[in-house]
Amino acid sequence: MTRSRSLSAAGWQPEISIVSYRLDNGLTLFVLPDDTVAGVSVQLHYHVGSRNEIPGITGISHLFEHLMFRGTETLGPEEFSRLLQSKGGEINAFTTRDHTSYFENLPSVHLELALSLEADRLRFLKLDEENFQTERQVVVSERKLRSVDSPFGLVLEQLFATAYTQHPYAWPIIGWDQDLRRLTLRDCLTYFRSYYHPGNLTLVIAGDVRPDDARDLVDRHFGQIPAVSPPAPLNVVEPPQRGERRAVFKKVSMVEAFFAGFHVVGLGHPDIYPLTLLAVILSGGNSSRFYQQFVRPGRAAEMQVELSPPPWTSQDADLLVITAVAGPDVSLAELEGDLWKQLEHLHHAGVTAAELARAKKLLRSQTVQALAKNFYRGLLVGLFHLKTGDAHHVNQMLKLFDAVTMEDISRVARHYLREDNRTVVTLQPVSPEESANLGSLA
Repeated sequence: MTRSRSLSAAGWQPEISIVSYRLDNGLTLFVLPDDTVAGVSVQLHYHVGSRNEIPGITGISHLFEHLMFRGTETLGPEEFSRLLQSKGGEINAFTTRDHTSYFENLPSVHLELALSLEADRLRFLKLDEENFQTERQVVVSERKLRSVDSPFGLVLEQLFATAYTQHPYAWPIIGWDQDLRRLTLRDCLTYFRSYYHPGNLTLVIAGDVRPDDARDLVDRHFGQIPAVSPPAPLNVVEPPQRGERRAVFKKVSMVEAFFAGFHVVGLGHPDIYPLTLLAVILSGGNSSRFYQQFVRPGRAAEMQVELSPPPWTSQDADLLVITAVAGPDVSLAELEGDLWKQLEHLHHAGVTAAELARAKKLLRSQTVQALAKNFYRGLLVGLFHLKTGDAHHVNQMLKLFDAVTMEDISRVARHYLREDNRTVVTLQPVSPEESANLGSLA
């Protein structure tokens, strides 16, 4: 069953064939058949991430990503990975605000081995004090490396903590240091029972497999795992921001910088398509607006607009972030003022047809290249299903990008990139002595 392609206004667009099943215990299965390569991508997306945490246990979702590799009643630590890698498999996992995902890309002849091992660690994960303490310390060290010791990690954490006042996107995926240190094994056992079960799992198999055969294999290995009612939907809405928020973060730094966050939309909202294109127009490559206006003349060492594109966009209202690092001998206040002037100009003058065409071409090229891979097609289907409830939305992506007009770009710029919807955190460099007087970084 070779993957089909259809010609559209957006060019040659790979059409993803999607076959879906639901097991009696609540497990959702998507099979994406494609026999062009004798390989498969097996993906398990658990609908739980830092969004589902509460103060006191932040970081537990990411901790579980580590614990899932610590072995089961029959397998020792890291033996899961060793067995699949010995068969030519690529194994990894990642945690986001909205889900925790595990995947294996491997030859299709070893599909059943991957499914049997995944079912084994779902049923018989070894959660004991030794494994918990070991991995918790790993995560504490990882937080120090990623957040505390990185140039901007803690500043970005401050941005999200200031921009979100009621929504759990306020805390970092890796968790707060104090929460990580006070987590207990009991917390982990409760968390595992609540979220790691078939009713909270979307399993995707993309590649060289017949749908009915895949369904039979999944039922054989997962079908006997008891059904558990899925957790109640978490419906949290961040209230509209009613005025600019500002914070200053002092740390030892070689540069001056500021970070601006604007509340936008989640993956299921149609405005994500013009917003993604707007981000590309502003800072996508050396011909982008911000590169030409700020970086090329040396006024900024960096001026980037970051918004996770589909399917990586968050489930709930996301944050579009502008990172501005001042160039040598450039006043940060002056750089910030010039940035707001450029955004105000954008509100009134919009973008050119050439800018929009370039952004569409770049996104189209990236998307089509990615869709050639089983792994990415599986991610699209799984993540669209989890975050929007519509896996088939993936086959509309390029069409939706292509339909965006210059007026759409102007509209979203005016609506979202405005002062009252803005949070700004300024990085203020200080000496090591002053930093030490302010207290420890954590």
